[in-house]
This record gives sequence, C-alpha cells and structure tokens, in this order.
Amino acid sequence: MSDINKLIQEIVKFRDERDWEQFHNSKDLALALSIESSELLELFLWKDSEDFKIDKLKEELADVLMYAFLIANKHDLSIAEIIQEKMRKNAEKYPVDKSKGNATKYNEL
Repeated sequence: MSDINKLIQEIVKFRDERDWEQFHNSKDLALALSIESSELLELFLWKDSEDFKIDKLKEELADVLMYAFLIANKHDLSIAEIIQEKMRKNAEKYPVDKSKGNATKYNEL
C-alpha cells in the first residue's frame, strides 16, 4: 500500500470517527476544496509573491489536499493513476520543444 493510500485511510478514519461522511457529498467536498483553496490564496493577498507565513501555508495546503483526497476516495479514484493520466495529456498539449521556458497556453503555442 502506498504512503498516499495510508494517508487517505487516516483521513477517512478521522472523518468516520466524527460521523462526518454524511456531509461529504461530491458537491460539498468540491465546495470545501474551493473554499480552502481560497484560504490558501489569501495568504498571498497584497503581499510580495514569497512573503507569507510557512506555517499557515502548510495548514491551508493540508486542508486543500485532504479535501482533494476525500473526493478521490469517494469516487474510488487512484491518485497516482489520475495524476499520471493528466501528465500524459499535458505532455501532448505541451511538447518540450514548443513549451520549454514558455508560459504560453497550449492552444497558442
């Protein structure tokens, strides 16, 4: 079992001990993920790009990851598989010879 799967099991155990699964439908998990992502963004609001508190970054990033993992778990998705598939798609959209050192969107390369 991978470290990520063990971590997901710990998150699910934490959730289940509190009987929170009843609140974890796909819509609400996606909303929670978006809200936590906004809290992550808020760390950078009105500051220089590297001016943030690392402890707050770790907290907000953990919240984002936990909700993402819960969504994947709810739908029996393998984190490794979905990331690898997305990386394959990105490699097709962004070939190295056209995109290296370039921030242009794939449809404008």
